[in-house]
Amino acid sequence: MINIAIDGPSGAGKSTVAKALAKSMDILYLDTGAMYRAVALKALRLGIDPCQREKVLPILNDTDVEVKYGQGVQHIFVDGEDVSQAIREHRVSKAASDISKIQEVRDHLVDMQRAIAKNNDVVLDGRDITSYVLKDTPYKFYLSASVDVRAKRRFDELTAKGQAVEYDKIKSDIIDRDDNDMKRTYCPLMRTADSIFIDSSDMTVDEVVKVFLKHIEEIGKSVGKGV
Repeated sequence: MINIAIDGPSGAGKSTVAKALAKSMDILYLDTGAMYRAVALKALRLGIDPCQREKVLPILNDTDVEVKYGQGVQHIFVDGEDVSQAIREHRVSKAASDISKIQEVRDHLVDMQRAIAKNNDVVLDGRDITSYVLKDTPYKFYLSASVDVRAKRRFDELTAKGQAVEYDKIKSDIIDRDDNDMKRTYCPLMRTADSIFIDSSDMTVDEVVKVFLKHIEEIGKSVGKGV
């Protein structure tokens, strides 16, 4: 199996690049961040603070998260409801970061992610894919971009969807989330020593994908796997 692991901070373009990469390689794409967003969304809807472990844990085993694909598009379901759009609301982003610090939540979702990767050629993106979820894969990448570029991308994405957001607030939230993700005690965001660093600040999606494909081909040759 070819398992491609991509980590990086919020707004770096991980999901966009991972989707395009998976499509170009004709393999599966799994948005792991969407899974955390799904659990966070349920907590918010129930009035539960995503930071409060003692209140989150009771709902975990009663929360059914499913990843389904239709016509090449990934959909996330929570308890049978398609929440693919709802989890992209700005308020869910910070909540997902908070809830992902809870070890039991990570363990629960990582088991699902590993099971999918074990049986499929797949691209996974997130914050602990290279360091924890798929730590044994040779295909490891860390995708980043400057804070200003990431904030502008997120601002454009949300305004295009009709959400009323402020650029300064988006940038502030991204900085806070970076700090949150990198300083959490369990499976923090990090660039592993064996991950290839790619800065997407001044590149288009197509350009970034081409860089990925070049590295993947080189890694494949070194490990004796054709891509």
